[in-house]
Amino acid sequence: QVQLVESGGGLVQPGGSLRLSCAASGSIRSISGMGWYRQAPGKQRELVAGFSGSGTINYANSVKGRFTISRDSAKNTVALQMNSLQPEDTAVYYCHVDWIYTTTFFTVKDYWGQGTQVTVSS
Repeated sequence: QVQLVESGGGLVQPGGSLRLSCAASGSIRSISGMGWYRQAPGKQRELVAGFSGSGTINYANSVKGRFTISRDSAKNTVALQMNSLQPEDTAVYYCHVDWIYTTTFFTVKDYWGQGTQVTVSS
């Protein structure tokens, strides 16, 4: 069994910062591709930042220069440092993993966390 547990969301004023964390736990042998998506009310879920399976980092154009993603592969964690937050960053942020290879040799594709709310408002 595998879990993705997110933390760090909340309410922040425009210009402020938040740090999101995601930890994958359970019967994990390895993980390929890990990152963050977000979904604002009435909008489609979109990639915010992520590591591809080859280790390439991708950022949405709207967050480049403000957000930084980091990963600890040994601990199966990923973090998103969000600076200079704006009201348009308000959304539910989801941790996502492309592939999970379990210790029982199962493969899980497209695994999502439960989401954490980020609200940017004065």
